[in-house]
Amino acid sequence: MHYPVMLAEALEYLAVRPDGTYLDATAGLGGHTAAIAERLTTGRLISADRDGESLELAKRNATEHAAKIEFVQARFSELPERLRNFGVEKVHGLLADLGVSRYQLTEPERGFSLMGDGPLDMRMSRTEAGTVTAADILNFSSEKEIADLIFRLGEEGGSRRVARAIVRARPIRSTAQLAKLIEKAVPRTGRLHPATRTFMALRQAVNDEPGELERLLQAAPRMVASGGRVVIITFMSLEDRMVKQVFQEWKRAGVADVLTKHVIKPSEVEVAANPPSRSAKLRAAEIA
Repeated sequence: MHYPVMLAEALEYLAVRPDGTYLDATAGLGGHTAAIAERLTTGRLISADRDGESLELAKRNATEHAAKIEFVQARFSELPERLRNFGVEKVHGLLADLGVSRYQLTEPERGFSLMGDGPLDMRMSRTEAGTVTAADILNFSSEKEIADLIFRLGEEGGSRRVARAIVRARPIRSTAQLAKLIEKAVPRTGRLHPATRTFMALRQAVNDEPGELERLLQAAPRMVASGGRVVIITFMSLEDRMVKQVFQEWKRAGVADVLTKHVIKPSEVEVAANPPSRSAKLRAAEIA
């Protein structure tokens, strides 16, 4: 079953107008998209995702509201142009859920999850030309480059030990191989599997996720109309800090009002029903 994370909170902060135009920047499996579209009458929703395979699933899951939705494959940095292509100058709300979709995590050949065995791919879009895979990074980067990447993007304290183990074991060919060698290099100390932070770091590097988020936040005040809302759901402290800092900059510059004085977290009921939601954090702002 697909659980759109923090759905009630996202809809509350988006404050969907029945006649408004909205942008779901991360269609995923279509949960948020369908819920937004359900609240529209004469309004319109642009639902985007970088992952064309997830986008096809979102279309199927939101088919009941298809007449109100335009689906488009795009990375964050391409969204301003895509909106112009649809004849949309400004939207009344923008939602971005930065979590990895259930489809990506449960399909071993995508290489996102350390729980199965698959190729070290991790690309959000397998059709983009010239994109590198996680295997490319692991097998051709220097030990220092790998350690720096894992420390910066994964906040992994044992990054040097992990990088050393990776270089010694090359070539690294599968997710299971990588997870096992990291488990030996950095023994488990808590709830997280020792390879979790490394996998997150690699995924972010492969897809330039920090850069794409930065470009989305730069463009958001130009894409969202005055009085419109920007709602971002993050799952990693690095992303949450970026969103928090940019929202604060908007507030100081008079660009937007921050609606979430404190970060919003999922309820205990939601976490019990959907454990992966436990690390979600929601922040919202209203464009001045």
